[in-house]
Amino acid sequence: MNKTRNIRVMVSAFALGLAAILIFASTLAARGAEHVRWDILTVEPSTSTMDAGGVAFAKAVDGSMIKMTGMGTFVASRGRRGSNSSTHGGGTWETFDPDGKTIGSGVYRVTGLVHWSAAPGADPSLPFIDNIGDPEEWSAGLLVLRIEYSDGEKGTLTVNCSFPASPPAMPEGISATKDFVHYFDLQTPGGPADPFVDANRTLFHVRQ
Repeated sequence: MNKTRNIRVMVSAFALGLAAILIFASTLAARGAEHVRWDILTVEPSTSTMDAGGVAFAKAVDGSMIKMTGMGTFVASRGRRGSNSSTHGGGTWETFDPDGKTIGSGVYRVTGLVHWSAAPGADPSLPFIDNIGDPEEWSAGLLVLRIEYSDGEKGTLTVNCSFPASPPAMPEGISATKDFVHYFDLQTPGGPADPFVDANRTLFHVRQ
């Protein structure tokens, strides 16, 4: 009798546990997933054409600088920040001392997703020609990635994308860490006379 009762209790506990798992899985499925592509852009001002393959800069406290290119993709569960699935990407890097002399260069690869938050402000009616994806998938946002440099050092890449209607606190551009150096001072896009006129521009495409 006791053995039979114990078996029934175990079966009931297993059934309840399975039901809880199925409910949790169905909740995640209902939330869906965001398939996101990020790019450091190049923009042709005369035609307002956007393409992959741009560059972005960030500076450290002493004026030394990093230049980066890059793009990548990842999948994040909606409503769950920092999930890590199907994360790919990479690009090139070059570092400069405070006098502008190159002190290192190479490639980097993305090794993980730290944080992703979509943000408001994207407007597909803006007069840009998007050669990367669908303007209906544009998104502002904040992305933090783990990366590994070709010289063996590790760090993070933060990609910031804002639109004219995005909250004023949101910047545009990138920042990065490399080993113990923090290139925290992102350089924003400039005007026609600025050397950064075709630099420091980013974009997210988000597909549900």
